[in-house]
Amino acid sequence: MFKYLRIFSFLAIFVFVGCASPTIYTKPEFSDVTKSHRKVAILPFTVNIDSKNQSKDFTVEMARKAEKDEGYLFQQQIYAQFLKQQSKGRYTVDFQDVEYTNFLLRKGGITYENIMNYTKSDLARKLGVDAVISGTIKRTKPMSGTGAAVLGILVGYWGSTNKVDVSLNLYGEKSNDLLWKYDHEASGSVGSSPERLAKSLMKGISKDFPYKRQRN
Repeated sequence: MFKYLRIFSFLAIFVFVGCASPTIYTKPEFSDVTKSHRKVAILPFTVNIDSKNQSKDFTVEMARKAEKDEGYLFQQQIYAQFLKQQSKGRYTVDFQDVEYTNFLLRKGGITYENIMNYTKSDLARKLGVDAVISGTIKRTKPMSGTGAAVLGILVGYWGSTNKVDVSLNLYGEKSNDLLWKYDHEASGSVGSSPERLAKSLMKGISKDFPYKRQRN
């Protein structure tokens, strides 16, 4: 009996970590500053994988490639989620197609590796938009497949195995001031993906995104 209680207590910790409340900041003057905004671009995400938790076979080069690949995947998935919300008439702005965003970045000599050398307002001007959304994702390596499988078999629950910290930031074209920030901590289960994380994020963001259209 006590053994099962310990197991369920352990699972409860996982559940609470996965449901941590987001931290949100909105610039007090947001409505005045953004009243003329019509289009927003989503930049490739910056992804940081904790190298300390990787296997010895996972080289630095492999880590950098994985980070870059995931950065573009998250950009695409967040864009897809925003489009779903926008198609329902929930926002006052449109979102620039990410393929076009990346085309303009490449055309301007801006790469995943050097994009941090530009201010967000510079990027917004180069992309011809009123604001840009940038994102940072920090994640750890999931526990081993065997460990996760044992946990799932014991109680029929596939517990969280990968801590993920996500930060979305919104900057305007006219200044480099932070207009809105959304910080979220999640725990991805075995087989977690950019799509799953994006959907999870959007559940919270859709309620608090500052461009949300006011209902009469």
